Amino acid sequence: MRNRTYPKKIVLTGPESTGKTTLSEQLSKEYNTINVPEFAREYIEDIKYKYTFEDVVYIAEKQIKQLIEQNYPGAKDFVFFDTGLIITKIWFLEVFKKVPEFVEEAIRTINVDLYLLCFPDIKWIQDCVRENGGEKRIYLFNKYKKELDLYKFKYFIITGDVNSRFLSAKKYLSSAYCL
Repeated sequence: MRNRTYPKKIVLTGPESTGKTTLSEQLSKEYNTINVPEFAREYIEDIKYKYTFEDVVYIAEKQIKQLIEQNYPGAKDFVFFDTGLIITKIWFLEVFKKVPEFVEEAIRTINVDLYLLCFPDIKWIQDCVRENGGEKRIYLFNKYKKELDLYKFKYFIITGDVNSRFLSAKKYLSSAYCL
């Protein structure tokens, strides 16, 4: 059974370089609450080799631990997660053509109250971790949207420039949670 208490877990998802980190940080500051940074980026930046299936398994396990945490010291109405398991599932499928069952199970059973799906209508910025620029961003956006629809998760699509994304996210949170 899914937990519907506070704080609400809000996961930002979407292709690379769509403003998830910026938006997650803005929202956590606006609502004076916790922002859970993207673990995958930190982990991949620290390794000195091409990541493996086992590395992505480790990342998924860490994401699950972050999502099932029940005590978020300092959290108010929300906890914002910069990236979640939907992205990791698609990463497994795209790179390794298989997904560990524990990832599927976690997606089905761990409560996430709302997803903010960032559309790739802002400029993609190359860095040492990003792999999927160009048309691949639209392809991945559609994959993430399909997953959210498949699981019947509540989500809003976030578009526009940085300020528009922030204002839209605030509006969606306000309407979803009567703020």
